[in-house]
Formats: sequence, C-alpha cells, structure tokens
Amino acid sequence: MADQTLAPLPLADIHLQAIPGIWPLAWGWWLCILFIIGVVFVVARQLKQYRKTQQARKEALLQLKALRQTDRLSDINDLLRQAALSYFPRPQVAALTGESWLVFLDHQLPAKHRGFQDHAALWQQGLFSPQGINGDDFKQCKRLASVWLTKALPPKKTAYSLDSHLSGSGSSGYNKESRDV
Repeated sequence: MADQTLAPLPLADIHLQAIPGIWPLAWGWWLCILFIIGVVFVVARQLKQYRKTQQARKEALLQLKALRQTDRLSDINDLLRQAALSYFPRPQVAALTGESWLVFLDHQLPAKHRGFQDHAALWQQGLFSPQGINGDDFKQCKRLASVWLTKALPPKKTAYSLDSHLSGSGSSGYNKESRDV
C-alpha cells in the first residue's frame, strides 16, 4: 500500500447569512407597540381624571385644617356647601337648608360614619345662635366635616334623591311628569 496522497477536494468556504436586523419590525412587534401606547394613554387619562375629581376635596380639607376654634361654625358649613357644589348638581344642593341639608350630608356617608342628624341641634345652635358653640362642640363639628370630606367625596355612581330619603318611598325622585315639563 503505497503512500497515496489524497488530493484536496475543490470545496468552497462556508459563508454564513447575515444576522437579521431589528429593522424593519415584524407586524407582531408593531401591534405590541400600539398596545403599549394605548395602555399608557388610557392610564394617563384616568390619572388626570382622578386628580381632577380629587382636587376640590383636597382643597376643602386644607381649608378645614386652617380653621381655628375662633372661627364660626358657618365657615365649616360654607366649606361643606362649596365642596358639595363641586360634586353634585347645583339645583339639588343649593336649595338645601336646615334639616334637609343635614339629611343630604348624612346620606352621602356610609351608615357607620353618619352623625349630622344626630348633632342637628348643635349645628342649628352653631349656625343661628348669637353665642355660638363651645370649643369641644366646634371640634366635633369639624371632625364630622372632615369625615364627610374624606368619606363622601367624590360621590359614588349612584344618584342621590332628597325626595326619596325624606319621604321614605325609595323612589328615585324622577317621574314622567317632571320630564315632560
């Protein structure tokens, strides 16, 4: 066996394909990008709306904190009315006075936080009596106002009807005749 040398085979070098680039993007990536942009847009819009709905409540709480015991109870009442007008229809809130105003305030709160009607005499004395109320009663009214601002605002989606709460009928206060007028 003779020494045979094999002649080299005429093979060409192996050329690898170029690594695929990231551009142009495939359709799936475009859909993912559009979805992410949509989610960011919706979240930003919801955040902006949330801040807008909380703005009046936060301002009212800051003003309530700034009240001193030397201030009158009517200042707290005016603050509650301004906050209510920011969230509820003007015709519904502006006409409320006395007992109906306290009923309105109580019915915006969960049952365990209600207390305006329980302290109705205190509110009436503080608002209309020339001597006003003492410091402890003022603190109690201020606490009630703080609870109302934190727990009742912004209002829930369910509509409030003063007529249904005063009459106890449970109706929504809306009838066909009032729509036709």
